[in-house]
Amino acid sequence: MNFEDFKLEKTGDGLLPVIVQDARTLKVLMLGYMNREAFEKTVAEGKVTFWSRSKGRLWTKGETSGNFLTVVEMLPDCDSDTLLIKAIPAGPTCHRGTLSCFDTEDSEGFIRTLAAVIRSRHEQMPEGSYTTKLFIKGPKVIAKKVGEECTESVIEAVSGNRERFVYECSDLVYHLLVLMESMGVSIEDLEKELALRHK
Repeated sequence: MNFEDFKLEKTGDGLLPVIVQDARTLKVLMLGYMNREAFEKTVAEGKVTFWSRSKGRLWTKGETSGNFLTVVEMLPDCDSDTLLIKAIPAGPTCHRGTLSCFDTEDSEGFIRTLAAVIRSRHEQMPEGSYTTKLFIKGPKVIAKKVGEECTESVIEAVSGNRERFVYECSDLVYHLLVLMESMGVSIEDLEKELALRHK
């Protein structure tokens, strides 16, 4: 993919609109614009760089705050006049200190947010964390917890207790995400497998 592949006649200023999405939670983080130089710098360095219309220069997101956007994937839209970048944010994206420049519900994509927190616990292993304790005990113990939570979910489903079923299913999903992380499996891996089956 090259900058020349995009059709920028509609924009008038030759700038490419870029939507940035959190690669883990799928939350839309921000909208920015790129010229050729910003596009090529982003591709070369793997950090999202825009052309700042207000500053009149290249602007790498996070250059002052440290909250860089690390590129995971870059995808043109169907008309080749907009770019979607899936990225991993190093911190809040918005200058207001919020995760996103858009005021969407915090619960949007929360399972992916939870998976990201679990991944962080696995990397940092903070003391006193229940998740850390599970990782220390290993996959066999985590798998046993998944089995227990699965059984409890089935019991509540059979008894017709919706409220308890939601509670137990939440425990099940959490422990399953911990087990997936311990096995090096991501939500994206499951999505790919399910998509293959759907085809």
